[in-house]
Amino acid sequence: MRITRSWLAVAGLSLLSASAEKHQTAFGLSVDATADASAPDGFTHKHEAGRCAIRGHCGKQGFFGSELPCPDNGLAEEPSADTRKTLMSICGDKWAEGPVCCTDEQLGALSSNLKRAESIIGACPACKDNFFNLFCTFTCSPDQSLFVNVTNIAPKGDKLLVTELDQLISEDYGSAFYSSCKDVKFGATGGKAMDLIGGGAKNYTQFLKFLGDKKPFGSPFQINFPVPNEADFPGMEPGSDKAHPCNSTDERYRCACVDCAASCPELPSVKEAHECKVGVLPCLSFAVIIVYSVFLFLLILAVSGHVAYAKHTKSRNERLRLLQDASPSDDEDEGDIVHQAGLLEKPTRSYPLNTVCDRIFSRLGRTAATFPAITISSSVIIVALLSLGWMRFTVETDPVKLWVSPDSEAAKEKAFFDKSFGPFFRAEQAFLVNDTLPTGPGPVLSYDTLNWWFDVENRIRRMKSIDGGYTLDDVCYKPTGDACVVQSLTGYFGGDFQGIDPDLWQEDLEACADTPVNCLPDFQQPLNPRYLFGGYNNSVIDSTAVVVTWAVTNHAEDTFELERAMDWEESLKGLLLTVQDEASERGLRLSFNTEISLEQELNKSTNTDAKIVAVSYLIMFLYASIALGATTLTVRDVLRNPANALVQSKFMLGVVGILIVLMSVSASVGLFAAAGVKATLIIAEVIPFLVLAVGVDNIFLIVHEFERVNISHADEPVSERIAKALGRMGPSILLSATTETVAFALGAAVGMPAVRNFAAYAAGAVFINAILQVTMFISVLALNQKRVEAGRADCFPFIKVKGADSNSMAIAGMPGLAGIEEEGALQRFIRKTYAPALLGKKTKTAVITIFLGFFTIGLALLPGVELGLDQRIAIPSDSYLIKYFDDLYDYFEAGPPVYFVTKDLNATARVHQQEICGRFSTCEEFSLANILEQERKRPEISYIADATASWIDDFFFWLNPSLEECCVDGSHTCFENRNPPWNVTLHGMPEGQEFVSYLQRWLESPTTSECPLAGKAAYGDALVVDNSSLSIPASHFRTSHTPMHSQSDFIAAYKSARRIAKDITSHTGVEVFPYSKFYIFFDQYVSIVRLSGALIGGALGFILVLSSVLLGSLATGLVVTVTVGMTVVDIIGTISLAGVSLNAVSLVNLIICVGISVEFCAHIARAFSVPSPSLLERCHSFRGKDARAWAALVNVGASVFSGITVTKLLGVFVLAFTRSKIFEIYYFRVWLALVIWAALHALVFLPVALSFFGGVGYADPDVDGGLEQDLASRRYRAMMPDEEYYSDEY
Repeated sequence: MRITRSWLAVAGLSLLSASAEKHQTAFGLSVDATADASAPDGFTHKHEAGRCAIRGHCGKQGFFGSELPCPDNGLAEEPSADTRKTLMSICGDKWAEGPVCCTDEQLGALSSNLKRAESIIGACPACKDNFFNLFCTFTCSPDQSLFVNVTNIAPKGDKLLVTELDQLISEDYGSAFYSSCKDVKFGATGGKAMDLIGGGAKNYTQFLKFLGDKKPFGSPFQINFPVPNEADFPGMEPGSDKAHPCNSTDERYRCACVDCAASCPELPSVKEAHECKVGVLPCLSFAVIIVYSVFLFLLILAVSGHVAYAKHTKSRNERLRLLQDASPSDDEDEGDIVHQAGLLEKPTRSYPLNTVCDRIFSRLGRTAATFPAITISSSVIIVALLSLGWMRFTVETDPVKLWVSPDSEAAKEKAFFDKSFGPFFRAEQAFLVNDTLPTGPGPVLSYDTLNWWFDVENRIRRMKSIDGGYTLDDVCYKPTGDACVVQSLTGYFGGDFQGIDPDLWQEDLEACADTPVNCLPDFQQPLNPRYLFGGYNNSVIDSTAVVVTWAVTNHAEDTFELERAMDWEESLKGLLLTVQDEASERGLRLSFNTEISLEQELNKSTNTDAKIVAVSYLIMFLYASIALGATTLTVRDVLRNPANALVQSKFMLGVVGILIVLMSVSASVGLFAAAGVKATLIIAEVIPFLVLAVGVDNIFLIVHEFERVNISHADEPVSERIAKALGRMGPSILLSATTETVAFALGAAVGMPAVRNFAAYAAGAVFINAILQVTMFISVLALNQKRVEAGRADCFPFIKVKGADSNSMAIAGMPGLAGIEEEGALQRFIRKTYAPALLGKKTKTAVITIFLGFFTIGLALLPGVELGLDQRIAIPSDSYLIKYFDDLYDYFEAGPPVYFVTKDLNATARVHQQEICGRFSTCEEFSLANILEQERKRPEISYIADATASWIDDFFFWLNPSLEECCVDGSHTCFENRNPPWNVTLHGMPEGQEFVSYLQRWLESPTTSECPLAGKAAYGDALVVDNSSLSIPASHFRTSHTPMHSQSDFIAAYKSARRIAKDITSHTGVEVFPYSKFYIFFDQYVSIVRLSGALIGGALGFILVLSSVLLGSLATGLVVTVTVGMTVVDIIGTISLAGVSLNAVSLVNLIICVGISVEFCAHIARAFSVPSPSLLERCHSFRGKDARAWAALVNVGASVFSGITVTKLLGVFVLAFTRSKIFEIYYFRVWLALVIWAALHALVFLPVALSFFGGVGYADPDVDGGLEQDLASRRYRAMMPDEEYYSDEY
C-alpha cells in the first residue's frame, strides 16, 4: 500500500513529541521528599507556577518511532536571546519575556510542524492562533506543571520516556477552540480541515481525543484530556487563556465566511416557486372544478325548472282541450310545410369571399381536368426540381444542436466556456454492482474482486484502439501534465495491486476514504469517496457498488484529436462489454457509459423504429387506397356484377393520392435542405404521418363530393363536374390548409432547432400537399372518371372490361353512374340515425355538459404535467445504457460539477479582488465566494453541495511565506521580507503587473503534497490571463451540485444556479454565469411552458382570424377555435395521466395536435357555413342552425371519420408494437389521444356547439336557384327510393 505521509502526520499530534528536549535533571527523576502529598498520582510531583512537567527528548520506543519527551518537574528557565527571538517568531509577542520550558531544538521542530499545520488551517486566523497557542503553551509555558501531569513512563537505557500524560483543558477553551476550527475549509480539496486535523470530530471532546490518541501517524504517546476538577487533580488548573472566536470583532483574528459560519452574512430568503395548492389539489385544478360544479348545479336547476314548467303547461293545455272542440285545427293540415322545414332555412345570402374562392377553384378544377397531361407533368417536374435539394440533405443528430438555440444564453455560455477553458472533458464511467444475490444487494468488495478489477484497469490502460492504436495515455485528461485523471479506488493504492496486504486491505481502504489526502493518486488530487463508492452507510467496505471514471480530453468538432478520442472510446466500449461477461461469472454486474454511447444508442433506436413506422405507413396507404374505392363500390354491386368491381375500383386513385403525399414531403424536404435547414429524426419519422393525416382527408372529401356531383349533374362533361366538386370543396381545403400551415409555421419562430426545423418542414409539406391535391390529383381524378365511363379496368386502363355495365345501361340512363349507389352505409347511418340523435335537444345539452366536464378535467390535470426527458426513454429498451442510468441514479452520490464563470474581470485591482474572494477579512460581505458558501449551507434550495474552489483565495494563500515549499525565490519564500508582510486583510497583496506575474507563476507550479495549494493541477485551465490589459477575461469558481436522481432535480438545479449567478452579479457587479455540462440540455425547460403556451395560443389566434375570415362569421370561427383549444387541453390532460412529460419532442407533438385538430374541424365548419341545398331539402324536422349542423354532418361526417379517424387509428395502433420507449410514450400515447379526442370533438361536440353558437350561413355559389339546379336536384331525388325520401326518418 502506498500512503503519502502528509503534513497531517506531523502537523497535528506529532507536535506533542516536539515539546521535550534532551534535558533531564536528577531533580526531575528523583522522588522529591518535599512533594505535596495531595498531588495527583503520576510522575509530576509538584504542580506550581514556574515549574515544568516535561522537557527534552529522551529517545524512541522503536526503530521507526518518534522522539518521546522526558519527564522533567524542574523550574522553567530564561531562554537565550536567540531562543527568545525564535519563540516570538513562532508563537507571537506574548512570549517576549519570562522563563520557558523549551529550548532551541524544540522550537525548531515546533516551527516546522506548525507551518505544516498552517497550510491546512491558516485561512482562519482565529483557528490558527488557537491551534498555535495550544501547542506553544503546551511546549513552552513556564506553568506547564499546572495543567500537565505525566502518568506513565518507560525506561530507555538510563533515561525515562513519557508514554502517557494528562493535560487539562477548560470546557470554555476547548469548546471555543473547536468552534473556531470546525468550519475551516481546505482549499485543495474543498473539504473540511476538521477532517484532517480532528478526524471529522463533531464536538470538542472528540477533537481533543483525536489529537491525544496514540497512533502511528499521530501522537507518539497517549495524551488524555480529562475534565478538570479539584478532587481528581488537586493543585492543578487549566490555563487561563481564552480562545479567539472565528467571528471575532478583532480584524486580526476574524475568519472569512467560508471558514466561519458565524461570520457569514445572512442571504435573503428565496421566494421559491411553490405550487399553489388547496389541500392536495393545485389551485388551478381546484378553481376549475369549483367553476364546473357551479355550472353543473345551475344546469340541474335550469333543467329541473324547465321540466316542471313543461309538465305544468301540458297539464293546463290538457284541461283546456277538454273544454274546447276537439276537431282538428287548420294548422294540422299544413304538414307538408313543416315536413320540409329544412327548405325554410336554406341560406339565400352569399358571402363575396366565398364566391370568389368558389369561382377560382372551379376554374382551377376545370383547367386541371381539361389539360390533365400538362397539369400532371408540370407538377411532377416542379416536385422533381424541388427535390434536387436532397443532394444537400443532412440529418442533425447532435443533441446540443437539436434542442438548443444557437442564439440562446446557454449556447453562448457553452461556447464561451469551451473557448476559454477548452471543451468539458469527456467522461467514461463504469459501475460494478453486487445486486444479483437472491437476498438483495450485498458488498461488492473482496480481495479477489480487487485483484480482478486491478487487472481490468491495467488492461484498459494498456489497450490500443482498433483503428489508430491509441492508448489511454494518448487521449486522457492530464491536469498536471503527466498523469491521467482516473477516479477509482485503485488510485488509493497507486494503481499497484502488489502493494495491497490481503489482511489489512480493508483497514487501508477505510483509512484512505477517511483521509483522501494521505492516499493521493498519480494526478495528485484527493479522491473523494463519494465519487468512488455507492450504496453504503458507514463503511465503504460495505459498498454495494464501486464507481470508476476515466476523464478524456475533449476537443473541438472535426478535429483529429476528437476523432482519436472517439476511436479509443469505441475500443473501450468493446472491452467493457467483454468485462460485463467476466463480472457476471463472478456474480457481479457491470454497467458503463462512454461519451459516444448515448448518440449511438439513439441512432440505433431510430433504426429500430424505422421498421415500425414503415409498417404503420403501409397500413394507412392500403386502407386509404381501398377505402376510396369503397365510396362507389358496394358488396351488393360486386355480387350483382363482379365485373363492375374492376371498373368502379379506385385503388389506383388512392395510390396516386398517397404518392402526392410523398411528393409533397419530398418537395418540402428538398426545398428546405437546399436552404440549409437540417432535417432531424423527428422530421423523418413524423412529417409523412402528419401530411398523410391531412392529405388523405382532403382526398376523401374531394372524391365523395365528386360522386355526389356525378349523380346530380351526370349529363355534364367530366371537366364541369370536376369544376363543381372542387368549387365546393376547394374553399374547405383552403381553410384547413391555410390554418394548418400558419399553425405549423408559427413554430419556425422558435429558437429551438428541432422545433423550428420541424415547423418549417411541416408547413412546407402541408402547403405543397394542398396545391398538388387541387391540381395534380384533380387531373388524375378526371382521367379516372373517363376510365370508369369508358368501362376500363382500374390499375390497367388499357384493358376494357367485358361484362361491366355499359354506359347505355347506366342508372336513369345517365353515363358513368353504373353501379353507383346513392350513398354509402356510413353516410346513411349518419343521416338516418346518428345526426338526428345527436342534435336532439336533450342530447345536445348532455353533450355540452359532458365535454365541458372533459375540458374541466383536462385543465385540472395541466399542473400534473412534468418536465424533462429521461435518457432511459430515448434509447432502445434492450440497450446496455438502461442499467447504467439506473445505477447512476441509485448509487452515484455525487452531483455534477458546476462552474461559476466570470467574464472580463479586473482581478488585479484590490476592489475587484474583494468582490470575489472569500477567505480574507476584508472580502466583501456578499462577495462571490461568500455567496456561494452561504448557498452551500442551504442545499435543499441551492442544490449546491460542496465548498467552492476559489482560485484567488488559494493563490493568495500560496504566497504565504509560512508555506516554505510553495512560492519560493531561491532559498527564501517570496513574501518572507515583504513590507507590509503577508496578512489576512489583503493589505499589501499584489496588484497590477505584480499580481499577473505571481499569478502566472502559481498556475505553472506543480501541485504536490508539500504544496497542495499550487495551482497547476486544480486551476491550470481555470483562468485566462491577459498580460496586455492586466485582466482576467475568463475564470471559473468550481463547486458541485447535490446528487441528481430525477429530471426534476436537474431542472431545479439549473434554475437555482441561474438565480445564484444573478444574485452574485447584482451584489458585486461582476458578470457571472453558471455552467455545467448538463445545463445545455435543460435550458429549454426554463421557458418551455411559456413557449408551449405562446405557440398554442398563437396558433389558436391565427385559427380564429383565418376561420372567421374564410367562413364569413366570427361566431363560427370562435366555435372552431374553442373546439380546437378544448381538444388540445384534453390531450394534454390525457398525456399527464399517461406519464408523458413536456419536452421538445412532446412540444412538437402538441403543435401537430393543433394542426390535425383543425383538419378534423375545418370541413365540418365549412359545410355548416355553406350548407348543401340538396341536403337541406332532406332535413325534415330541424330548423335553423340545427338543420345546417345536420347537413354538415351528413355531407362531410363520413369523410372525416373514414378519411382521417380510421386511417390514423390503424397507423397509431401499429406503433404500440415498437421496442422504443420514446415512440411508445411520445408518439403512440400522444397520437392515440389526438385521434380519439379530435374525432370526438369534431364529430360530437362541434356540430352541437355550432347548432347553439354558430354564425350565419351562406348560399352555395354553385346554386343559383334556376331551372338547371332544380332539375339536377329533382334528378338526385328521383334516384332515391320513395321510402327513403319521403320517410319521416330524415
